Amino acid sequence: MNTFCIKMKTNNVVQEKSYAFAIRIVKLYQYLCETKKEFRLSDQLLRCGTSIGANIEEAIEGQSKKDFFAKLTISYKEAREARYWIRLLRGTGYLTKQESESLLLDVEELLRIIGSIQNTIRKS
Repeated sequence: MNTFCIKMKTNNVVQEKSYAFAIRIVKLYQYLCETKKEFRLSDQLLRCGTSIGANIEEAIEGQSKKDFFAKLTISYKEAREARYWIRLLRGTGYLTKQESESLLLDVEELLRIIGSIQNTIRKS
């Protein structure tokens, strides 16, 4: 295992932030299903929003640098998808602008962090 993977195990902001984001997504899913009676779009958001952290967890235990990078790439794609569904839920009136703003800020932060990790790996 390379030193970058070892560092990810000990000092891991993206792991913590993706977990916190997943909790917010699960709570949002519950809210949308119970209050708004919306099931299809929120199900899509639940899948990708919780997948970000799950793939980061897999990346941390990656068998190789290539495996680590591949899992991070999946996390990045899932974060982009989550951003899409949040925007769509806002655009269709299921979420207000205020409700969606902090979620969008969180997902943008995850995208920046994951993208930065990917760039570091590419350079090494």
